[in-house]
Amino acid sequence: MESPKEAEPVLRHVELDVLIPKKMREKAKERCQEHVQAFTQCCKETGFMMVIKCQEQNTALKECLTLHYKDPAFFEECKQEYIKEKEEYQRTGIPNKNRKQKLPSSM
Repeated sequence: MESPKEAEPVLRHVELDVLIPKKMREKAKERCQEHVQAFTQCCKETGFMMVIKCQEQNTALKECLTLHYKDPAFFEECKQEYIKEKEEYQRTGIPNKNRKQKLPSSM
C-alpha cells in the first residue's frame, strides 16, 4: 500500500498561463544576464541603428531565453516556486516580494 502523497494544489488557468510564465521570464532573464547586458550595451552604443547592428546580440538573447521557456524542468521549477510563494502568502497574508514603501514625489 502506497503512503499518502501530499497532493499538489490545483492551479487556475491564469496561474498556469500568465503568472508562472511571468516568473519564468523573470528567472530566464537572470539566467541569460550576460546576453541581456550585451544586447543592452549594443543598443546604447548604436542608438537608432540598433535594429541592424545588434542582430547578433538579439539573436543570442532570444536563443538563451527560448531555451529556458521550452524546458519542462524549468517550468516545473518555476511552478513549484510559485506554489511555495502562494502557500506562504495564504498562510501569512504577506506578499513574497519585498516591496519598499515609496514616498510621494511631492515630498
